Amino acid sequence: MRKFSLRPRGNEGYLACVLLLTVTVFSLLSDQFMTVQNLLDLSESYAVSGIFALGLFVVLVTGGIDISFAAVASVVQYLIASLTTHYGLVSPVGSILLALAIGTLLGMVNALLIYCLRIVSIIVTISMQALLFGMLMWLTNGRSLYALPEWWTLPRSVLPFQLAEQGYQIGLPTLVMLAAALLTWLLLNKTHLGRQLYAVGGDQESARRIGIRVGLLHLFAYGYLGAMAAIGGLVQVYRMGEVVPNALVGGELDVLAAAVLGGASLNGGKGSVVGTLMGVFLIGVLKNGLNLIGVSNYFMNIAIGLVIVVAITVTHHKKRKETDVGFA
Repeated sequence: MRKFSLRPRGNEGYLACVLLLTVTVFSLLSDQFMTVQNLLDLSESYAVSGIFALGLFVVLVTGGIDISFAAVASVVQYLIASLTTHYGLVSPVGSILLALAIGTLLGMVNALLIYCLRIVSIIVTISMQALLFGMLMWLTNGRSLYALPEWWTLPRSVLPFQLAEQGYQIGLPTLVMLAAALLTWLLLNKTHLGRQLYAVGGDQESARRIGIRVGLLHLFAYGYLGAMAAIGGLVQVYRMGEVVPNALVGGELDVLAAAVLGGASLNGGKGSVVGTLMGVFLIGVLKNGLNLIGVSNYFMNIAIGLVIVVAITVTHHKKRKETDVGFA
């Protein structure tokens, strides 16, 4: 018989304990934190970050890293908005498909530069981020777009429900994030392609020797992140009702931190979709809770940094112990 233990198992178990402790603390400090509306608003506010993190997680699994996703999302949303407002592209399906194609193509450009030129991924993607964002701001003069089609900005009632005679609804951004999470989970856990992605991240040279086409997998992973960046960009415009060219750039490190908190290794081959979403919402809970109790924005960054360090230490403690045992 398996011995029962209250100790958390796996990275998700440790992260769940940290998340539960954080939620409990903020629930005691603020009466507004555990309200249904606040939790729904929190999930919708971090839906875009969740979509970005899911795409980034696939790249991290292969042992790469990409910092350009926010710039890709900004370029995609501005191009689609310009085409719909100035050139008559009004079809929702056509606009979404074009956005996915542009995002995927930009992601694949990163993969080609990294794999073909043998350049470190973080250098390529930081350079691409600066290039794309700089060109966007230069060509648009930083102008925002407001005259957008209704299919993109009109709020929709999605999954309404009642609780204690009060009406609520689960927003479209949250549902899109959950759909992206399901797709990513199925890809990584139920397909041969997903197993190959983990194998490349675990040991790229060994994967190449057994016949895995490493270059094509990198092309897929970065293209997948580009597609998720495009989806996140479209969802962000739906939430805000406008296209602001610099609205998304600047939060890349929060997304990366969320993926690492969720157990993704910067060396590749590790992590899970559930852990990634938990990492996103741990950062979301921290920011929301600190804001509700009136903490200064300057101190908020200090507090979030400290909690991230502690959480990473806790969630990786078991892995380090297992590694030490393996060498013993």
